[in-house]
Amino acid sequence: MKFHVLTLFPEIPRAFFESSIMAKAVDRGIIAYNLVNIRDFAYDRHKTCDDKPYGGVLGSKVPGMLMLPDPLSLALESVGAVPREIGGQEARPRGGKPQRVIYVTPSGKPLTQALAQDLAREEELVFVCGRYEGIDQRVIDLYVDDEVSIGDYVMSSGELAATVIIDTVYRLIEGVISRESLEEESFSDGLLEYPQYTRPEIFRGLRVPEVLLSGHHELIRRWRLRKRIEKTLAVRPDLIEKARASGSLSKETEKTLKEIENGNGSDPHHRGRPEEG
Repeated sequence: MKFHVLTLFPEIPRAFFESSIMAKAVDRGIIAYNLVNIRDFAYDRHKTCDDKPYGGVLGSKVPGMLMLPDPLSLALESVGAVPREIGGQEARPRGGKPQRVIYVTPSGKPLTQALAQDLAREEELVFVCGRYEGIDQRVIDLYVDDEVSIGDYVMSSGELAATVIIDTVYRLIEGVISRESLEEESFSDGLLEYPQYTRPEIFRGLRVPEVLLSGHHELIRRWRLRKRIEKTLAVRPDLIEKARASGSLSKETEKTLKEIENGNGSDPHHRGRPEEG
């Protein structure tokens, strides 16, 4: 997969692409990236890429600045993005284009694991990183396929938001991370991930749950399932409701869930216990 990132500050995403697992994926040829500086497409000697928004009333000004459509549209076309044909007030979908253009914005649809999995099927993704008050709506109408938000809050950096989306997507590409590591992650089947422990066996008086030291694979599997359910009920009960409504919970999960809700089937390994003696 190839990521194109259109930005006024390419040094921000560059650090991400040159670090850790992403750097290894790039070195192995699994991931490619292209950082496009929008300022390179500005007309004037000052490389101006923003201006005041229209809409001031009776001499008042609309706060903030807006990214200009000309440099941004040229940057998009430099990576192969094709503008829609506009007829009247409606934009007709374009086709035959490998790139999928994403604008990261607080007003977009929420980023979910399901959306990340959908995006991971693409061959190329183009990310538009907004700044200031955002970008001219006409660029969105002409070029953007998806407006995506990483949460119900506002950031000054579209680069950071784009990096979050890229991070959720690239790790799903075959060969980046083992399949086993992805199977029981949070949101993989409507549940959050179970707690995990490493050495030492006793840390500040707390023991690793005995079941994890037993070597009994079936007991460990059932313990992990129970912990996933308990964590989801405590932190994100909405995920349980959604999974139940869609019928995606397994029979075993549903049975264990009912036991927990009814106060039955107590767990002797609820958490690491204080060391005695």
